[in-house]
Amino acid sequence: MSTNNRWRYAAAVHSPEELTTLFRHRGRKVTPQRQCIFRILHQNPTHPTAESVYATAVAEMPTISLKTVYQTLNDLAEMGEISVLDLGTGATRFDPDTGGHHHLVCTSCGAVRDLFADYSGVVVPAGLEQGFEVGEAEVVFRGLCETCRAGSPAAAAGARRKGAGALLPPAGVEPTN
Repeated sequence: MSTNNRWRYAAAVHSPEELTTLFRHRGRKVTPQRQCIFRILHQNPTHPTAESVYATAVAEMPTISLKTVYQTLNDLAEMGEISVLDLGTGATRFDPDTGGHHHLVCTSCGAVRDLFADYSGVVVPAGLEQGFEVGEAEVVFRGLCETCRAGSPAAAAGARRKGAGALLPPAGVEPTN
């Protein structure tokens, strides 16, 4: 697998039609709102937050609720169709690529990119497991993305101090199970 293909998209979420079939097969309700969310996620390499999915969906379907977005994303995660990521950006992100890979995170704007590289040799040194039986490792590299590097150094430093890119759920909005 190439390690220098920065925009590669490996294991795309199933197509909207396939997700519709999977939801029905598992007895889950399929609505036009959910189908809209399926379309937004399909081949989306941006690791969206629930809020960014909602912002895109509401442009297409003004009656959709943020609660519906959270519920659908959580259902997809429970089904193994997307991964839930907490990369320290201040917002939970959803990764439609559930295959094994690592991440690059911009410390200025919070952008997240997939990194397809073999780090199978990363292990916890013997005696330092602290009672854990380690099953897998995920490597997260932090730095500045190309866009932020092109900006002024002062602006990038200020954004890092302010935690730019950190999106938090609105008050009172919690995902339901």
